[in-house]
Amino acid sequence: MNDYLIKGNITKSLILFSIPMILGNLLQQLYNIADTFIVGQYIGSSALAAVGSSFTLMTFLTSILLGLCMGSGILFSILFGAKQLKQLKTSFFVSFVSIGFLSILLEIICLLCIHPLLSFLNIPQNIYQNTYEYLMIIFLGIFFTFLYNYFSSLLRALGDSKTPLIFLAIASVVNIVLDIYFIVSFHMGVSGAALATLIAQILSGVSIMIYVFITQKELLPQRKDCYFDKELFKKIKDYSLLTCIQQSVMNFGILMIQGLVNSFGIATMSAFAAAVKIDSFAYMPVQDFGNAFSTFIAQNKGANENERIQKGLKSAMMISTLFCLVISLIVCIFAKELMLIFIKPDEIEIIVKGIEYLRIEGICYLGIGCLFLLYGYYRGIGKPGISVVLTVISLGTRVILSYMLASYLGTTIIWWSIPIGWILADVIGILYGIKKEKWKII
Repeated sequence: MNDYLIKGNITKSLILFSIPMILGNLLQQLYNIADTFIVGQYIGSSALAAVGSSFTLMTFLTSILLGLCMGSGILFSILFGAKQLKQLKTSFFVSFVSIGFLSILLEIICLLCIHPLLSFLNIPQNIYQNTYEYLMIIFLGIFFTFLYNYFSSLLRALGDSKTPLIFLAIASVVNIVLDIYFIVSFHMGVSGAALATLIAQILSGVSIMIYVFITQKELLPQRKDCYFDKELFKKIKDYSLLTCIQQSVMNFGILMIQGLVNSFGIATMSAFAAAVKIDSFAYMPVQDFGNAFSTFIAQNKGANENERIQKGLKSAMMISTLFCLVISLIVCIFAKELMLIFIKPDEIEIIVKGIEYLRIEGICYLGIGCLFLLYGYYRGIGKPGISVVLTVISLGTRVILSYMLASYLGTTIIWWSIPIGWILADVIGILYGIKKEKWKII
């Protein structure tokens, strides 16, 4: 247990706490980067398109569980900050049983409804079988994804962001090694890529659970703590459900965009698959910084450190802004070189489309950085509903503009709709904070 988030230098605390989370999520991206690189180089563009479409769907499904776990993690942070350890234990029991059951249910539904899901995504017939084979294996890892994210959320709520990184690093290495082994050596195709990811997910989920059971015995619920508390369940539901809605709405919008992109053919799908990987990798640090900021806000709210929350807001804005400006410059300058990591040089059409996407998104990373901070702040103070509203504004704008104008303006309007949504949500979120939360950000 660690309480450095509610004491000491704010900027230093935010940076130290967020760095392991940033590194962890970057490593998690390696699951998908490894699949994308090896599939693109050793199998081909059709397989790459299949894996890319699957990634978007899995991101959406995982976001449901991630949102539930993050919501519980916020409550854990508040209870830890307030030193209400008995309630923390019971909350752990109630949320673990509830979310665990939902993860199993989600896995079963996905396996039974795989064909309707593929139809919804407008998967072209020539890559349908590859996509089906990939997802049938990947879906088996949903429960283990829950395990990793749940126990990671618990540890982070206690101020430990380093341990989840360690387990994820091990799993990432295993995933990459198995990718090469199954695809390059055994020629297992997309099934090999999926199997490598599944094994890595099992390893990370089970190992971090065992670690928590061994090292955090004083915080684990005993028999007397294992009961259904209606009041705590309501709090868990309020935090977890709304955070889940926020995360799933965000990714459902992305899923709808994927379906629209798929209608433009294999070349556009392949460009989008590679560019989104690069895009996600580029701004992932500010997303994780926003999640770290949420834990900071929640712990300090539980400890009634309101002045520290105001100072933390200013510090977080400064850090996020500096990072976004640097990463925007890098992505815009090296867009072609970044695409060539995943796409062969002779795939000219794919590379050109990918460069266009990256440069449009790249100049606007400040918008997504600000939005992630807003999400983190409103979750942390116990108003996840505001995060949902901002997500709906951002994604709604993206989807409406894309579907209304793509038939006239092509994929360019799809690319531009994304940052337009970010900026609109930012403006509304900041104005709400100034008016309702009495922000003093200047």
